[in-house]
Amino acid sequence: MSLFDKFKSTAEQYNALVAATERDPFGVSMDEIKGPTRAIVKGKEIVLAGTNNYLGMTFNKDAVDAAKIAIDEAGTGTTGSRFANGTYAAHRKLENDLAEFAGYKYCIVFSTGYQANLGAISALAQPPNDVILIDADCHACIYDGCQLSGAQTVRFRHNDPESLDKRLSRLDENVSGKLVCIEGMYSMFGDVAPVGEFVEVAHRHGAQLLLDEAHSFGVFGDGGRGVCERDGVLADVDFYTGTFSKSLASIGGFVMSNHPELEYLRFSSRPYMFTASPSPANIAAANAALKKIAEDASMRTSLWENANRIHAAFTQLGFELCAETSPVIAVKMANREQAFMAWNFLMDHGVYVNLAIPPGTPNATSILRLSVSAAHTNEDLDAVVGAYTALSEALAS
Repeated sequence: MSLFDKFKSTAEQYNALVAATERDPFGVSMDEIKGPTRAIVKGKEIVLAGTNNYLGMTFNKDAVDAAKIAIDEAGTGTTGSRFANGTYAAHRKLENDLAEFAGYKYCIVFSTGYQANLGAISALAQPPNDVILIDADCHACIYDGCQLSGAQTVRFRHNDPESLDKRLSRLDENVSGKLVCIEGMYSMFGDVAPVGEFVEVAHRHGAQLLLDEAHSFGVFGDGGRGVCERDGVLADVDFYTGTFSKSLASIGGFVMSNHPELEYLRFSSRPYMFTASPSPANIAAANAALKKIAEDASMRTSLWENANRIHAAFTQLGFELCAETSPVIAVKMANREQAFMAWNFLMDHGVYVNLAIPPGTPNATSILRLSVSAAHTNEDLDAVVGAYTALSEALAS
C-alpha cells in the first residue's frame, strides 16, 4: 500500500480526459497578461471570462501605482506574521478603512480570504458546547474552518432559512455558542442568499451569523457593501468576512464585526498568528481599490449591464443556467466528459472560462463557469457570445 494509492482512480479519469482534449483545464498558463480581460495562451490571444475580476481593477492605475510605491517604501514582504513583526501601519490603516467603509467598529486583515474564514470560524467556535451550522453549499474554507475548530457541525439545506430554523430548534439545550455560516453570492452557481431571512432566523434562536461576502463585496448593494447591504441588514451581521482577490484586485482577506471581542482573534486564531502577513504591495493595492469602490459606482453599473447581457444571451441560446442574473453565470453540462470537451471548444474559439466538475461543485454538477467583469468591452462580450453560440450549435448537432 502507498500514500498515493487513493489518488489512482481519480488520476486515471483525469488523465484520460486531458489526453482526449490535449489541454489541461486546471493548469492553463497565462503566458502574457494583456489587460484585465485579455491574455496570451500558447501564442493565441484569448478573452478572459473566468477570473473573478468583477470590477476589472487589476490594472487600475491608482492601485498599480500604490503597489509600486509600497514596494519602494516598505519592501517586497514583511517576513513575519501579524502576531510578530508583520503588522505595519498600512495593515492597520486598511483595517480602519474597511471598517469605516462597511460601517463596522472592528476589522482584522488576514493573509488570504481563505484564511479569514479558516481563522475566524476555528477561533470563534470550540468544542464541546459550541455548534456551527453551515449552508450545505458553503466554500471549502468554511468547511475547513469547521474542521479546524473541532466544534460540532450541522449542515442545513442550501439557501433555505426554514431548514436552518428547524436545525436550530432541535439543538440540545446544553449548547453554548451557535454560529451560522452562509455566503452572499455563491461562487460556483452565482446564486444569492436571502441574507435578511437568515439573519432573522439566526438571531431569533440566539445564534450569531457569519456572512462571507467574498464574491459579492463591491458588487451588490447601493454602496458595494454586499448582499447584506442590498437586504438592509448590514448592521445586523455579526461577522462579515471577505477577500481582496476578487473586486479588490489583490491578495488577502478580512473579518469585520461590531463585537469588541473580535479583537480576541489576534491571539487565538492560528491562521492569523502563524502565517506571514500580506505584502506591502498587496495591502496598498487593496486600499486603493477600496477607495475607488467607495468613490465610483460606475464600475458596478457596467458590471451589471454586462451580466444582464450575457445572461440574456445564454438564455436565448437555450443553455440551462444555474441561477438568476449575477456576475457569475454557470452553464450546466450533461456530464464531466461533455464539460471537458465544451471547455476546450471555447478555448479553441478564444474564450477562457472556468471548468468546474465534481467533487468541487454542488449536486455533482459539471458546469462551465463564467465570471463577468466591468472591464469587459463590447468586443469582449461579442467574442464570448459568439463562442457560446458556436458551442450551442455544436452540442445540438
